[in-house]
Amino acid sequence: MHEEAIRKADVLIAALGYIRKFHGRFTVIKLGGSVMEDPESLRALLVDIVFMQTVGMRPVVVHGGGKAITAAMEKAGITPHWVKGRRYTDDATLGIVARVLAEEINADIERHISKFGGRASGLHHKTHQCLYGRRLLLEEADGTKVDLGRVGEVTEVDVEPIENLCLAGVVPLLPSLAEDEDDETKLLNVNADTAAAAVAQALKAEKLVFLTDTPGILRDRNEPSSLISSLTPAGCRELIAEKVIDKGMIPKVEACLTSLEAGVLKTHIIDGRVRHSLLLEIFTDSGIGTVIGNDLADDVTPRTPAGRKPVLIR
Repeated sequence: MHEEAIRKADVLIAALGYIRKFHGRFTVIKLGGSVMEDPESLRALLVDIVFMQTVGMRPVVVHGGGKAITAAMEKAGITPHWVKGRRYTDDATLGIVARVLAEEINADIERHISKFGGRASGLHHKTHQCLYGRRLLLEEADGTKVDLGRVGEVTEVDVEPIENLCLAGVVPLLPSLAEDEDDETKLLNVNADTAAAAVAQALKAEKLVFLTDTPGILRDRNEPSSLISSLTPAGCRELIAEKVIDKGMIPKVEACLTSLEAGVLKTHIIDGRVRHSLLLEIFTDSGIGTVIGNDLADDVTPRTPAGRKPVLIR
């Protein structure tokens, strides 16, 4: 009995250095993937976030809701249409996207965090909009512009409401929706990965964490034991050139690299399906996924948050 209690105490002591190091610092967490569909995995992650908040960290959650949006569209009799991997978003689709993200998923996450003893608040068009953007046009090889409808990219982040919630001990929850900079009455459907990166860059966050359905970056995608635990930006670019990093992992890694260039200290890609993956990645020496950083041995540089003006990401 005493041995088990001592083991638990040892775990807490081992985490103490990390708790001190990250106290008062922002960690932006992109919540997505199949974890959103698995109640047990989601519960464990939200408990991790409550723990982080309780020990003085400042977690900020950015989330999408792909599968739930697709299901809601099908229920409404709308067939999802994809263009170059992006969901074509007309006005009818945008109405469903906004409802599912802000009024269903966001509200549900807020309720669960409260249930687990934490405090959270949604920041979106129904409460306080923090993400702003412009419409996104993709380009074909011949230079032809591809219209995606109400799809956009984040160009500006209003950091003050995010910081104020964190300072009050409340977890900000941001769905992947941006106000159109050309028409404040309109919303844009934005990619949750790039939205999370924009938020992390604007906050100069300590960490940006992507929760995925893979262990991290693998040398062999069919072999989980080939996990690469740490990478520099140069190492990432080499693996992209070698096509070790490819397909859907490229946008996440590019978001990590852009964030590091903008002042985020560390970025992480981890498997959100693993129980308490956030705590294992942040509060243990070995971690659980892939960390990408400019200097992986560097100590944390203290930073005092201040009420800054909106930060442009252009």
